[in-house]
Amino acid sequence: MGRTERLQLIRDIERERKSRVLVYITGDRKGLETKIATDSFPFILNHLSQIGPVEKIDLYLYSTGGITMAGYALANIIREFCQSFNVIIPFKALSCATLIALGADEIIMTKMGQLSPIDPSVNSPLGPRVPIPGPPGASQIVPLSVEDVISYLNLATKELGLDEDKDLVARIFDRLSQSVHPLALGSVNRVREQIVFLAKTLLSSHIQDENRIESTVETLIKGRFSHDYLIGRKEAKDVMGLAVVDVSADIDKRIIQLYQEYDTLLQLSVPYHPESILGASDIATGIFDRAIIESDNLTHVFRTTKEITRVSLGPPTVPAPTTGYQERPLDERWLLDNTI
Repeated sequence: MGRTERLQLIRDIERERKSRVLVYITGDRKGLETKIATDSFPFILNHLSQIGPVEKIDLYLYSTGGITMAGYALANIIREFCQSFNVIIPFKALSCATLIALGADEIIMTKMGQLSPIDPSVNSPLGPRVPIPGPPGASQIVPLSVEDVISYLNLATKELGLDEDKDLVARIFDRLSQSVHPLALGSVNRVREQIVFLAKTLLSSHIQDENRIESTVETLIKGRFSHDYLIGRKEAKDVMGLAVVDVSADIDKRIIQLYQEYDTLLQLSVPYHPESILGASDIATGIFDRAIIESDNLTHVFRTTKEITRVSLGPPTVPAPTTGYQERPLDERWLLDNTI
């Protein structure tokens, strides 16, 4: 299949759903990952403007996450163009993508569709550092999981029963502050409150039951204990009470076929390795399509072009002689490409 067949699948879904479909895929190809971010908004707005005000928009969404505020804003932007905002989940819609789905009147999930908890991580220059391979002393900042911090404090105060000993609790918090900058811990508290507010706001756009909203948010933020927990269609619908709806076998089949087309186009299932570009050469240029925004007859792609060089490494950089790779970005941007 190619572009013609892919766009026909979009039109088939639109016809069956009596809607307009907007595709937004941020790729998770290993080594070339992208995420939901506001840099895509001008191009999404281009598609929405072409679609115009309509009764129903289905966002066909595949992503492993991104910037929380970008997800919240995206759901609100789409609602400006339609009366009914719905999300189609062919496979992965994790973290920030799950947050987007909370704002949908209807969620259409295939049998392999996945949601996840929405507990965020904080990326801060003041976050904790961990050693990495390379020169002596090399390190990198790691994201600070909001729920990991809360769980550490809960372990001390609740599980170990230390909440009555105020001096001991203070020492435990002081020990945490020595490992994690106090301003980073402040960000954790702020971000946690923010994600609760955003989730409740999105749910309240189509749900009136406050208890149901409270329960859903509580479950998605800390009720599944791990950010890596995957929520399937049945659990999302029957346990969490999300707005998951049934569709015909024909629509379900087309949703999966469309995902397979994007899987091939963006090589989502093919881990990236420099050798696949270099071949027998020591230097080559690679072009990678890493994300896509698409609607009927309009396609924007996030494309990276980079120069890749095979190099030989030895002590003291690495313990033993080995082959390494240098990658120099030449161009990276969203662009219109109605040929792919």
